[in-house]
Amino acid sequence: MQYKRILKAVSKTHYYIMGQKFWERLSRYGFIKTVLANPAPRWMVLIADTFIVLLSCILTCTFNTTSAPGVSSVFPVTAIVATYFCISLIFKSYWYIIRLSVIEDMYRLALHVSVASIILVSASLIIEAISGTRYLGIWNLIIIAVFSFAVMMCMRLLMKYFYTLITGAGNARKPVIMLGSTINSFVFASALKNETEGQFDPVALLNISNNRYDTTLNGIPILKYEQENVKAIFDKYGCDTLLFLSTQIEQIRSGLADVFLENHIKLLMLNQIEEFGDNSDKLEPNLSTHVRNIKIEDLLGRATIQTDNPHISQHIYNQVVLITGAAGSIGSEIVRQVAMLGAKEIVLVDQAETPMHELQLDMEESFPNTKIDLIIGDITNWERMERVFRKFRPKYVFHAAAYKHVPMMEHNPSEAILTNVFGSKNLADLSVKYNVDKFVMISTDKPVNPTNIMGASKRIAEIYVQSLFFNLIKSGNGHTKFITTRFGNVLGSSGSVIPRFSKQIEDGGPVTVTHREIIRYFMTIPEACSLVLEAGCMGNGGEIYIFDMGRPIKIYDLACRMISLAGLKVGEDIKIVETGLRPGEKLYEELLNDKEKTIATHHKKIMIAQVQTYEYSDILESFDQLYQLAKSGEVHNLVTTMKLIVPEFHSQNSEWENIDKEINEVSK
Repeated sequence: MQYKRILKAVSKTHYYIMGQKFWERLSRYGFIKTVLANPAPRWMVLIADTFIVLLSCILTCTFNTTSAPGVSSVFPVTAIVATYFCISLIFKSYWYIIRLSVIEDMYRLALHVSVASIILVSASLIIEAISGTRYLGIWNLIIIAVFSFAVMMCMRLLMKYFYTLITGAGNARKPVIMLGSTINSFVFASALKNETEGQFDPVALLNISNNRYDTTLNGIPILKYEQENVKAIFDKYGCDTLLFLSTQIEQIRSGLADVFLENHIKLLMLNQIEEFGDNSDKLEPNLSTHVRNIKIEDLLGRATIQTDNPHISQHIYNQVVLITGAAGSIGSEIVRQVAMLGAKEIVLVDQAETPMHELQLDMEESFPNTKIDLIIGDITNWERMERVFRKFRPKYVFHAAAYKHVPMMEHNPSEAILTNVFGSKNLADLSVKYNVDKFVMISTDKPVNPTNIMGASKRIAEIYVQSLFFNLIKSGNGHTKFITTRFGNVLGSSGSVIPRFSKQIEDGGPVTVTHREIIRYFMTIPEACSLVLEAGCMGNGGEIYIFDMGRPIKIYDLACRMISLAGLKVGEDIKIVETGLRPGEKLYEELLNDKEKTIATHHKKIMIAQVQTYEYSDILESFDQLYQLAKSGEVHNLVTTMKLIVPEFHSQNSEWENIDKEINEVSK
């Protein structure tokens, strides 16, 4: 009975000491908590490793009765310890032992011990051959190596165990399955699993490369990807989240995202870190902090379009550049890219005071050495714009100012004409007057077979700019090169569909789409602006450049994806409601009409549209009438004149459809 009581007491003591409760109580004391919550300093690990090697030498000499003469002397023991110490410094096997995985630790130690052993064995054989005296027995060296490796590895395992126990690392982590298609996936999965303060626990690797599956890596099972069994795999491991590396985004975009979202699996992305390991004296970064929720922009984006930055820089560097609509989504990005290209001075023109103030603060912080001039003004004010041109004498003008919202312009045609057409005319004429080298007008895809006032107004602006250039060429005064760029919707622009959907989802729905079949092209803002700069620099004047927008996207499908990305179910958690096409809105946009063709350029993403050209004198005659009607507010006659200038302009779902009927009757 006494024996049983003693055994029971020992058992309880062991449970108490090894259990979490003991360590929690112990860690309440400040200095103890500090000691336990931080990995052992590297110098302590180095000293411990050195002591283990010394102990191995002593034990080998003590118990190995077949040791060669001189093995127990001070010299060979010192040589062994010194060699191991130096090799440890070279391979840094004492670094990051808490943060490294077991396999990585084992690899480092094996390399350390192997190299040291090879050096010592080689030295022993050389000395024996020269002097005839054996100071270091080969078998003794092997025993020392094996014993040292085993003890050092056990020490590291114990440190990992106690550190995890004390700090609670690994507790309450979110289980995730990692997408395993590259060796980096395996490396980062192991790193996340062994993070001391991590937030994620990789419970499995889902291998989509159809090889190396049904095995384990550092205790993490590697599974074969099968589309029909995706849900079952995640249920088996009690997991609802897929984690993938940022370098795997193209695989996700290619269809995998839809598979996972359909199975109500959340998507997280780990921004891959370039510097990982011991390239610096700092501890490795906490990888969990580099994990973020995937955004719809990630799925809609494409591989980065490469532009000829040195070529662009040759044009922009040390030049004065004027940018209208500078506070807008496109304008502000052009400002940033022009600043990065080394412009001497950037003149920002916009009539929106608050966005301009925010842009000013951003530019002062990001580009403190770039001279920035902020001009609050309306491009329809000739006198104000002329003062700007006279003062700054820009060499490049990027014209991004315009009214862009289709339904709003449909009800305000006079303002659309005054700003989009005559504002552009003012800037173009001033560019000629003050010898601007290049004038780049940013248009849209809506001038192609326009169905609304906004699109038609932009097409009239295109016509004026192009006819002005060709007239200058005829008159021998073609110094200013006029270039137009067309592209579709950009992701994240103000008033675009994505921020609106996000707000609706946040509010609990419903998400509203105008029509189930409506499709649009999308491009990122930086991508669009890079192409604008590229086109502007390559243009010789008179061109209308169009950009490769990729494949179009159904807005309804976009809404479904965004709801799924929020972890919600379409129809159950969030409903999608069709509200009907808005005035002037069409189901799909085009970059070319039926009569227009394209010419390739040196950049595969940029093409030149062959469009109908107009005589400048004819355009001026029409413009006088257009201006008077816009100023007087005679909107019916104004829209009629617009349709006469742009014959392909046919209104849809609009109050101006009757004018099309009137024109058709007159033409019969």
